[in-house]
Parts: sequence; structure tokens; C-alpha cells
Amino acid sequence: MQSSSPAADAATPIAALVARARAAQQIYETWSQQQVDMAVTAAGWAIIEPARNRELAELAVADTGIGNVDDKIRKNHRKTFGLLRDLKTARSVGVISEDAATGIVEIARPVGVVCAITPSTNPAATPANKIINALKGRNAVIVAPSPKGWSTCARLVEHIHAQLDRVGAPRGLVQLLPAPVDKASTAELMKRCDLVVATGSQANVRNAYASGTPAFGVGAGNVAGIVDETADVDAAADRIVRSKTFDNATSCSSENSLVLVDAIAPRLIAALEQRGAVHLDAAQKTLLARLMWPDGKLSPAVIGQSASVIAARAAALEGDAQAQAQWLAIAERRPRILLVDEDGVGPDHPYSGEKLSPVLALYRAADFDAAAAAVARIYAFQGAGHSVGLHSTSADRALQLGLTLPVSRVIVDQAHCIATGGSFDNGLPFSLSMGCGTWGRNNFSDNMNYRHYLNITRVSRPIPERVPSEDDIFGGYFARHGRT
Repeated sequence: MQSSSPAADAATPIAALVARARAAQQIYETWSQQQVDMAVTAAGWAIIEPARNRELAELAVADTGIGNVDDKIRKNHRKTFGLLRDLKTARSVGVISEDAATGIVEIARPVGVVCAITPSTNPAATPANKIINALKGRNAVIVAPSPKGWSTCARLVEHIHAQLDRVGAPRGLVQLLPAPVDKASTAELMKRCDLVVATGSQANVRNAYASGTPAFGVGAGNVAGIVDETADVDAAADRIVRSKTFDNATSCSSENSLVLVDAIAPRLIAALEQRGAVHLDAAQKTLLARLMWPDGKLSPAVIGQSASVIAARAAALEGDAQAQAQWLAIAERRPRILLVDEDGVGPDHPYSGEKLSPVLALYRAADFDAAAAAVARIYAFQGAGHSVGLHSTSADRALQLGLTLPVSRVIVDQAHCIATGGSFDNGLPFSLSMGCGTWGRNNFSDNMNYRHYLNITRVSRPIPERVPSEDDIFGGYFARHGRT
């Protein structure tokens, strides 16, 4: 007897999952804005409640071995609470805007059933963010988590179901792809849903775009930050350390490189060292590369690990007793960041790429223009479209970067990984999925938010006719170039 294909094996249970989601969504679509907002708040409380938050954070670290519990607690709370703030007054049911001048009325409509692909780096915060945004749009959502993050996500969904019960919402609105999650089941889910929102590896994003279903995917991270000669050194160092150490640098928004203008470089490096960074020498840099990229790919041995754990693992590779002792001494100091000097970019210079760990490459530049050019070279290799950090007191330089670099965000004088996904002290939407535009092979360049989970119908009514004269359109052109 001929065996069935993996796709065929996956089809039947997934078809049932999607059918249940559609049935729930048809009920939910009739809910009022007030009812929807109550369901959204319920889903948020499922992860924010302190005991549940801690449970999910501890489970995430235990299951994935990535990051640290305290920072995951902060992330689960801050990102969800900020999202709830953003959504509190947002209209997503019925008429959401009316413009008398244009005669246009906008009506929010659901997209239907959302397939949410989520990474192991944030197995609770990212699913919660996508679930809440999907619910805001009166959609159902089925989460396809990474295999490592499945049990954390499953527990999150249990908590959300309990809260949805309290507001009378169908449990079928929020579901989880059954374990074991694999490529075949994820692909089948993507094909059967109405929208795919993919966060995680670039393989996930490419598969989402190739699924035949409308999809939003995010680009690769590899953030660089510039510290120019006008920067407040102590403030810049505080922000960089806060960003680079948060959750052991698992965020795509953590700095992977710093480009330092020569005039400020010694002081900035000293300030980083005062805050617990350790500046490695050339031999240590070479050994660390063996640990980080043993077969040309970033190793799980360093992803989301603390700098002290990485140093101890590097010591285990070291054959020279004296050098090994130096590594062990570094590990015992409990360093916060490992700094390596770099001047090259590309596959032969792996430190120029994303490291997902508290390892930070340092580049030097003669002046600000040279620093911007260095960032452009880094992004030509990896990370185009995401964002760039700037520590400077020169107001014009942020605009210069925004006009010239292939980035969707310029983060000025902030802790980059905290700020990029929205913060209470900036105006970006709270999100864990950052679009990178066509630079990053994405179809959007803003922070993914509830509007990406909506269809919008526009009613157009007649308005007084506005017909320009020929001179209004062509006058300037004719004056300069004539009418021929």
C-alpha cells in the first residue's frame, strides 16, 4: 500500500482546526466594539497576571534554553501592556473613520482566520501580541509555534481560553497547531488560513510568502548603532548595555555592531567596560568565532546565553592552559557583554552578522559620514531594512540616516531593543514584529499592528468637483521647457 504524503497526513486534523476557527470567527464577527475590546483585554490579562507571567517566563527558558526569566517577565508584561494601551481607544468594528472633505467612510472588516508563526526566542510574548491584534480585528487565530516553544505557547493558550470563557468568547477563536509541529503541518495551515503573519527565521518568512496565502513577514535583524563625537558617552553606554544585555540579546532589535567615530571611541569603550563589558584580544576573538560558528552557522551554544556562559564554553575549547585560565577568569567576572574589534564585512567576517547573543562587534570610523558608510556596508551583507541606532546631540544626523540608509527606523538616543518595538517614551506602536520594507524583502515597513489584521471597506460619496486647470498641472513645466 502506498504511503500518504506528509502534506496529506497533515491535511485532515488541520482542516478540522481551521473549520473550528471559522465557526468561532463567524460568531465573533457579530460582536460590538465594546465586546471585542473586552475579549482583547481578557487575552492580555491571561499573560500579564503576575503568577501566570512568571510561569510562562520560567517555562520558556526551561524549554528553549534561551534568554533569562526576569527579562522575559518584563517583556511579557511591557509588550502586552503597551499593546493594550495602543488598542484601548482604537476603532476596529464598523465605521472607523469619516472624512467629509473626501467623502470617504472607512469600515473595518475582519480578515478571517490568521495563521501566526512564532519563534522560539519569544514563545509567549510574540504569540500573545499576535493573538491580541487578531482578536482586535474580530479574527480567529491559529498559532504555529517553533517546536522548542510549543509547550510555552500551549500553556499561554490554556490561560487565554480560561479568560475568553469569562467574557463568553468561543475558545475556537484562539487555537494552537498540535505537536509535533513540523514543516508539513505548518505549510498546510498557511494554505488553509486567510492571512499569515510570520515572525522568526527567514526560512519561515520565505515559506509564508510562498504559501499562496496573503502574508506579512519580517526581515532579518542585524542592527548597527552609531556613536558620534557629539554623544553623551555615559548615557550612550547605559543605553547600549541595557539594550544588548536584555534577555541575553535574543531580540532582533539588539545591537550586533557599534560604529564608533574615532574621536569618541576610546571613551565609549572605557564606559562600556566600566559597565561590565569585556574587550577581547585578537586570539580570544578567533577562538570565540570557533565556538559561535563551528560549521559556518550560528551555534545554539551561544544563542540567548549570557556572556559568562559563553566565556566558560569558550574556555572549554581552548587548548592552551594559560589562555584557558584567562577565559575562565573572564567567566568568573560575570561579564555583561563581550566586545570584539572588527573592520571587515561579509561571510569571511562572521562578526559582521547577527549574533543573537551578548557579543558586540566594534567598528571605527574617521567621522560621521564614514560611520554611516560603514553601516551601509554592514546592511548590504545582512540586516537591510530593519533599523539603525544613533547616539548623537546633532539633530540633523538622524534625518541624514533616514534619507540615505536602507532602514525603516532610526532610533535616536534610546535603548535600541527596547525602543524599536514601541515604548512608553516614543511613538512607535508596541510590536514584536518589525517590517523591513523591500530592503528586507518585506511588503511593509512599519511595526506590525492591529491594522494589518483588518480588511478596510471604503464607501465613496460624491463631493464638489475639483478639476485643476491646465496651468495648475503643466504651468511650471511649460515655463521651463516649453510646450513642444
